[in-house]
Amino acid sequence: MDILQLIDRLEELFNSAKAVPFTHNVVVDEDRMLELIDQMRIAIPEEVKKAQQVMAQRDRVMAQAQEEANRTLQLSRDKAEQMVQKDMIVQEAQRRADQIINQARNEAEATRVDADNYVVDTLMQLQDQISKLSGQVGNGIRMVQEDQMRKASASGTSEHE
Repeated sequence: MDILQLIDRLEELFNSAKAVPFTHNVVVDEDRMLELIDQMRIAIPEEVKKAQQVMAQRDRVMAQAQEEANRTLQLSRDKAEQMVQKDMIVQEAQRRADQIINQARNEAEATRVDADNYVVDTLMQLQDQISKLSGQVGNGIRMVQEDQMRKASASGTSEHE
């Protein structure tokens, strides 16, 4: 299950919880809460795998861009060598080859930059999701612990009466 769906289910659990009168606390179904936490523990590694896949995809794109640049460079060099045979064409061929080489380098660099930006954006989104999830899980744990402490103190008080 997707981590965002699990977060939605966690939110639903809190929204459906019974309020404790005269407090900001709610009573949450412990089994359902623990089940959601377990599912989140399973889902987070999937999100990490997705991030790794994005990085692998970035590496493939960069390798393809480098290969394309190398092909373009070789084509440029081959074409330049053929044109060297005539006197006036030599200068034009060199200028054009340099232009193609620069263009290929610029395109390869642009592709690298785009790939890096894509990876950074994706990883930042994943980091935000994990941070939100961590905060929500921490709040859930805190609320369950407070509820347990309240129940323990309430049962201790009623036994002494």
